[in-house]
Amino acid sequence: MKVVLLQDVKSQGKKNQIIDVSEGYARNFLFPRKLAVVADAKAINDVKNKESSDKHRKDVEKAEASELAKKISACKVEIKAEAGNEGRFYGAITAKDIAEALKSQCALEIDKRKIQLDAPIKAFGTYILDVKVYPDVVGKLTVTVTEK
Repeated sequence: MKVVLLQDVKSQGKKNQIIDVSEGYARNFLFPRKLAVVADAKAINDVKNKESSDKHRKDVEKAEASELAKKISACKVEIKAEAGNEGRFYGAITAKDIAEALKSQCALEIDKRKIQLDAPIKAFGTYILDVKVYPDVVGKLTVTVTEK
């Protein structure tokens, strides 16, 4: 008997998957617990519609992420840091500082966790950082650190 799963069922399948199970298992376990419905034309059509809407939503999100990555790449952020003797920082420039500067200078609100920073910046100069906007979509951000 073919059924469409309404929830993930251990050792059977994931949500919205069409599987083949015995009639007894379906009637005695899956249907009473509302874990599955019979795979008729309506249920199969609903699954296909959900899959296509999910694909469309992901395509739209990826397109928006690409636009945001272009805006990030076009933006140049300048951060002024205070330094002591021999040009050493009193602290370090972190992803949080870069995210705040990006928000104030370019009006782009990016989560600090998306800024790929190997180690905090502790020297003056220009840095090119990756900003992971979406899986497989990365923007290049130019950060210039100058002295106050």
